[in-house]
Amino acid sequence: MSNETPLLQLENISREFQSAENGEPLRVLRGLSLEIGPGESIAIVGPSGCGKSTLLNIIGTLDQPTTGKVTLDGQDLNTLDGNALAALRNREIGFIFQSHHLLPQCTVMENVLVPTLAHGQATAADEERGRRLLERVDLGDRLAHRPGQLSGGERQRVAVVRALINQPKLLLADEPTGALDQATADKLGQLLLELNQEENVTLITVTHSGNLANRMARTLELMDGHLA
Repeated sequence: MSNETPLLQLENISREFQSAENGEPLRVLRGLSLEIGPGESIAIVGPSGCGKSTLLNIIGTLDQPTTGKVTLDGQDLNTLDGNALAALRNREIGFIFQSHHLLPQCTVMENVLVPTLAHGQATAADEERGRRLLERVDLGDRLAHRPGQLSGGERQRVAVVRALINQPKLLLADEPTGALDQATADKLGQLLLELNQEENVTLITVTHSGNLANRMARTLELMDGHLA
């Protein structure tokens, strides 16, 4: 990492869940600390059930740590209420999941513009950015198509563009290639890295794919609630 001020800081993060079996808390994350700089690309790997998605959800403000502090671009997220967190999430963070979560009744362009609707109506600038990004991912001729008319790889590329439409500083990807065949997964992994550099967006991906992890600048392994 460079000497720049970190974009993201996790300090002594722990996450516990109440166990249904004996009432004892299940400790998933244990005193975890991490710094990530602007424009970095990070892979988080580890066995199933180790807490990778929990960690990503905490970073993305979809979940809150039991203890510890998350700072994004100098903002202590513990100080924000639900509305402020939702606004920050929409403005600063893009999400890509294993399932694309596209709206089947909407066109490709309409799906891409959904995150902009939090500000009211999509602007001409939003539409132009969406068009440019869709052309960048080779979907410039699919703007009026609906998800059911696209391949799995094409749907996931639409999801990537949707995640980038509001020019976030942080892009979080949870098993983004998990539902794709190897050739399509490799192409999507390469695309994510290219967009990471072109958009100067910090990329954090949780993955079981060694191929995808190896493409990232840093790989961190989550084991027993700690990052190595």
